[in-house]
Amino acid sequence: MKVCIISFDYWGFDRYIIDELQRRGVAATHINLINFKYKHPSLLHRVSNTFNKLVFKKNIKKIKRQQYVLDQLHAIGKQDIILTIRPDLLDKQTHLAIKDKTNHYYAYLYDSTKRFGVEHLLDGIFDKIFSFDEEDVAKYGFKHISNYIYLPKKDIEPAARFEYKVFMVVSGDERLQTLNAIAGQLDDLGVTYKFIVRASRKPVGLNQNIEYSKDDIGQQQLTEYLNKAEIFLDIIRHGHNGLSFRIFEALAYQKKLITTNASVKNYDFYNPNNIMVIDPDNIVIDAGFFENPYRPLEEDIYNKYTIENWVKLVFFE
Repeated sequence: MKVCIISFDYWGFDRYIIDELQRRGVAATHINLINFKYKHPSLLHRVSNTFNKLVFKKNIKKIKRQQYVLDQLHAIGKQDIILTIRPDLLDKQTHLAIKDKTNHYYAYLYDSTKRFGVEHLLDGIFDKIFSFDEEDVAKYGFKHISNYIYLPKKDIEPAARFEYKVFMVVSGDERLQTLNAIAGQLDDLGVTYKFIVRASRKPVGLNQNIEYSKDDIGQQQLTEYLNKAEIFLDIIRHGHNGLSFRIFEALAYQKKLITTNASVKNYDFYNPNNIMVIDPDNIVIDAGFFENPYRPLEEDIYNKYTIENWVKLVFFE
């Protein structure tokens, strides 16, 4: 069986799909768009590209990136299954060319169509479309699947082992107001935290105890932060109706979670002892949540959300 994954794997999550496929004996290939690099040959080319984008809606870099995908596919030959993650990054013509190179063509949407629109790709291009967003599943008839636990399960550690109670890293977007409000309540409760805002410039009005960084935080550094925290914080974007990887990291680490994602209550792993759901429009942090230890999940429930089961559902059912 030959399988190819096409994605922009910025955080390195998609490579775990490849690893699991290969563990199962599948000839799995990853076309990672993050590896595509394009540099304008000259200033004139850069100016010309800007003009083409503004006037003709034609982006040379995007065209070259899509040709890169097709060239990579030509090199590896026809596939049994191709899965594209973030299909909005490629135009319809490119998707049709990809479809000719596989027996089965799938897509996976790990964000809402409100954020990354794919309505122009819903006329029979894909044999299956998987989505983690419950509203999109109901609206378009996609196959629902959540993100996955990509880490091995870790042992529960004593509270004294951690450097801070709560951790989150977030980009400088519309979630900052909520982050500020949560930080203020944690300050009042005397609960330690490490919140990092990643942005090109420091946001105005940021809580003085929230850290700011203009540098990217890599997976290795993120793992170090996660290891040092007792509880993870998850603040979802507006219109976001699926479960982020932070939730599955909490399951793997067997650590508690504070989240603004009310849809987590619909899942069988939800336990109010382990997961505090807060309303971003009326934030109330329950001090009692910090007193009780994490309660482990039953194995059959935990295993439903592992990368092993995700690969089984997508490629073997």
